[in-house]
Amino acid sequence: MTFEEFTGTIADSVPPVHLAPVLVALWHDRKGDWDEAHRVAQDVEGAEGAWVHAYLHRKEGDHGNAAYWYRRAGRSAPTGPLDIEWEAVVKALLAQ
Repeated sequence: MTFEEFTGTIADSVPPVHLAPVLVALWHDRKGDWDEAHRVAQDVEGAEGAWVHAYLHRKEGDHGNAAYWYRRAGRSAPTGPLDIEWEAVVKALLAQ
């Protein structure tokens, strides 16, 4: 799936069935459902789940918790706009 195809599904009422959970979390986030995005992300083990979890806590404004999850993901906490980070995370996860 391309980034453009992924973002095209945001208008749908449910995420595509074949998406990895980390992408489902980002899909819900883009739909404005932070709680569902967080619920999905917190159940994903490994660096990818930690990265999405970190992004979500950064978006929430909980920078201390976000910093913990960025460390777990092996990444530095970005300081740029959230939309740019969201796009970068989605593109990286889609490329895998």
